[in-house]
Amino acid sequence: TVLRARLLARMREERDAEESSARRAQIGRGERAEKMRTYNFPQDRLTDKRLGYNLSNLERRMDGEIDELIDALSQQDEADRLSRLEEDGA
Repeated sequence: TVLRARLLARMREERDAEESSARRAQIGRGERAEKMRTYNFPQDRLTDKRLGYNLSNLERRMDGEIDELIDALSQQDEADRLSRLEEDGA
């Protein structure tokens, strides 16, 4: 009864802490250093910060021609997933 209530409360607190931690990891802190991409109009360049990838002709990129960037991000995501699988399996 009392013990059961305390155990349930403790389990709930642990679960809430895990969910909160996972949420913070996904959201980040919103700091300037966490930006993913910059659009440099004077230099006509788009830079993806996650990849260190630069694309020129910013006007075309703003019109949606970003397949090259999407492909690079997909390749990086696949490599990251494979790396995590290897780490988990090791």
